[in-house]
Amino acid sequence: MIPPSPPARQWRVPGALPAAKLLGVVVLVALGLLFTDGDRVRLVLAGLAAAGLAGWALRDLVAPVRLAVDAEGIAVRQGFAGWRRLPWPAVEAVRVERRTRRGLTAETLEIDAGDSLHLFGRYDLDAPLEEVADALHAARSTAG
Repeated sequence: MIPPSPPARQWRVPGALPAAKLLGVVVLVALGLLFTDGDRVRLVLAGLAAAGLAGWALRDLVAPVRLAVDAEGIAVRQGFAGWRRLPWPAVEAVRVERRTRRGLTAETLEIDAGDSLHLFGRYDLDAPLEEVADALHAARSTAG
């Protein structure tokens, strides 16, 4: 499924995030080559970790938009580059959950659609999660 057309609002991954992940790929490969000392297992492990990080960065480059909203509902990214449409009647709740553990606070935007729960962090949406939740609530109220 494609994203809503035209979206009233959409949120995407920050532009610097894929670049940081690709830099991590270079660092992992360099460390793997530097510290192998003839041990192929270290090189293979570094290569596998770099490949995983490269795939993660590729997803951010190919499909940067994670969440979109319009008058009909919400579209969320599903899988590597697919979309799932959540019409407003299917959306049960939109809230920001805060959890503090060991002195660190983590925020997550939760979109509860009954049979599915969609979670987004700050680096998924490149916006404060409270603002995103407010925008979703406003879009829902204007939709009727």
